[in-house]
Amino acid sequence: MTAANAAGKFVTLEGIEGAGKSSLVTAIVGALERAGHVVCATREPGGTTLAERVRQIVLEPGPETISATTETLLMFAARGIHLDNRIRPALAAGEWVVCDRFTDATRAYQGAGRGVSHGLIEALASSIHGDLQPDLTLLVDVPVELGLARARQRQQVADRIEAQTVAFFTRVRSCYLALAAADAKRYRVLDGTQSLEQVRAAAERAVLELAATQRGLPT
Repeated sequence: MTAANAAGKFVTLEGIEGAGKSSLVTAIVGALERAGHVVCATREPGGTTLAERVRQIVLEPGPETISATTETLLMFAARGIHLDNRIRPALAAGEWVVCDRFTDATRAYQGAGRGVSHGLIEALASSIHGDLQPDLTLLVDVPVELGLARARQRQQVADRIEAQTVAFFTRVRSCYLALAAADAKRYRVLDGTQSLEQVRAAAERAVLELAATQRGLPT
C-alpha cells in the first residue's frame, strides 16, 4: 500500500534547524481544509503520547550518552508507534497527513550528520514502513548559518541535536539537497530565505497541485 492508493495523501516537511518548516504546517493545513480535505497535522519524532515520550529521550540533554546507532533505533521506534497509531489510521480514513519530518530526516541527521550506516537506515525504513512513502516532500532550504541563528533566537537551551556543530548541519543540508535531486518527482525545494508569505504561497501551491492531480484536474 502507498498513500497514493488511498483518498488521503501523505505530505512531509523537511529542513535543517531554523528553516521555518514548522510554521508552514498551519498554512498548508488551512489551504487543504479550504479545498475540502480532512487533515491530520503531526510531527516526528513524536505525534502520539507514547512517541512523544521517545522524543523526549532522544532530544533532552542528560547525563547518559546515546550512541548514533541507538539514536537511530529510537527514531524508528517512535516512527513505528506514530505510524501504527496515527499516520496509517488517518490515511485509511481518507485524511491527508501533513508531517513535520519523516524518514528523510533520519537519512540526513543520523545518516549524513552522525555517520550511521545507510544500509542500516534503509533496512529499518523497509521494515517499519516499506509499503508507505510520502506522496510529496517539501524541503525548506536555508544556509546553515542562517538556520542556526534563527533556531538559537527562539530557544534559550538547545536540545541534543540543535547543539551540534556547523559542520554537522552542513552535512545534513547537503544530504537533504542530494535526496531532493535524486527524487525530483516527490520533492519540492522551497527557498527558506524568502519572506514567510512567499514560502507559504509556494508550499500551499505545491500541495494544492497534488490535490488537483488526485482529482484529475489541470494544475
